[in-house]
Amino acid sequence: MLLLILLIFPSVINCIPPDPFQDIDFLNNPEVSRQLEKLPPVLSPDQLTNESRSLSKKLDKVPQYIIDNCPLVHMYSEERYWPSDINEFITHFRLEDKDGETVQFTDGHINLTTLEDLRPRYDASMINSSSSIIESKDLYMTANEEFATDPDWLVGHRPEYGTGLVKKGPALLLISDKGNGWVDAFWFYFYPFNWGPYIMGYGPWGNHIGDWEHSLVRFYMGEPKFLWMSAHSGGTAYQFEAIEKVRKLRRVDGKIENKIINRPLIFSARGTHANYASVGQHSHDVPFFFMPLSDFTDRGPLWDPVMNFFAYQLDGDNVRPMSEREENLGTSWLSFAGTWGDKQLLGTDPRQKWCPVQWRYIDGPTGPLFKHLDRTSLCPSFKSWNIWHGCPARHWIKKGEGLDAEKNDLVGDNCGVLLYNIRPRWLRGVMRFLMWRGTICFFMDYFTG
Repeated sequence: MLLLILLIFPSVINCIPPDPFQDIDFLNNPEVSRQLEKLPPVLSPDQLTNESRSLSKKLDKVPQYIIDNCPLVHMYSEERYWPSDINEFITHFRLEDKDGETVQFTDGHINLTTLEDLRPRYDASMINSSSSIIESKDLYMTANEEFATDPDWLVGHRPEYGTGLVKKGPALLLISDKGNGWVDAFWFYFYPFNWGPYIMGYGPWGNHIGDWEHSLVRFYMGEPKFLWMSAHSGGTAYQFEAIEKVRKLRRVDGKIENKIINRPLIFSARGTHANYASVGQHSHDVPFFFMPLSDFTDRGPLWDPVMNFFAYQLDGDNVRPMSEREENLGTSWLSFAGTWGDKQLLGTDPRQKWCPVQWRYIDGPTGPLFKHLDRTSLCPSFKSWNIWHGCPARHWIKKGEGLDAEKNDLVGDNCGVLLYNIRPRWLRGVMRFLMWRGTICFFMDYFTG
């Protein structure tokens, strides 16, 4: 049967209909792929030299090309947990170690009051314990209040209609020089709570306080070439031209210009805030489509991160504020290696539940500097099954499934569109049974983009 598949695929591969949602000239132009292959390599921080730098060590301001190509984020229309202000968020927490002992600062206070209270390590003491140096990687931000009742500080703030501004929910921009003309712009999005998925209607599972998601726009000589977006423990990379664009007025130094530019668009999933390139139902952290465990996206409220963001420049292990606003925040909070939320609840806690694959409440996430920002690959990490560490940049949008998906019968089913041209129908049925939404389709999709 595998031989039959190999014989049939070449005959139908040329019959794939064009995708009306894409830039056809780009997709049919092999010169684009050849040009990308000829570009110089991306460098890690330890390989960077003065001769290979793409940026000055001390930027005066955020390069305009980064602002012009910042992704817009469509939130889910029925989202419950919106972007939040980290300054306000942390005031509802104290620090605890893995045993539940509370950290007491040298001046005696316990609760976090400002971002300056977040540090890489502490010369502090544990209540009922002796003074010592405490590494932040062993600490958890622990809520002072009952969070299961959805207090206001856990809900966040909706984007303003029309502008996309979240006044109390700044994004975070980290700019990294990757040498040889390459520059990485990491846009981080903070949400106060991650509301996990349901499995066959039961859940939610994998909830946690605090949720850091991010996207990466990779530039060469000021031109955007790739966009990667996070989704749970993984994510998806795209050639930049493949991503859907939105026409917006350009903003320069915070002011609107009378010039229209095309901004990339990504979609934040309901509750989990995982990022996708299309609307509909998406498989949740599994290698191919699996309906009982899904994320959902649609064209809900639009968030524009350039309306309100903090910006820092990365230079190896050094983090430099880009303006007085960031200088007032400091940089130590970025080096806090603990979790931005409670430790996983004990099984004896009445709020905790368990199913065969997940707990209801799990550990909070680590902060932005712990997302492998020194990477040369577009992907920060790799699944256990991805032993070859491949991270292909797709040149077609991976369409969602389900009723909300924007596609017709011949568009959006990824490699499954090959099946529509197989005759007779009984043979198509056999092929659908063997590969539809399955492993063979997944590997074709992975290696061909």
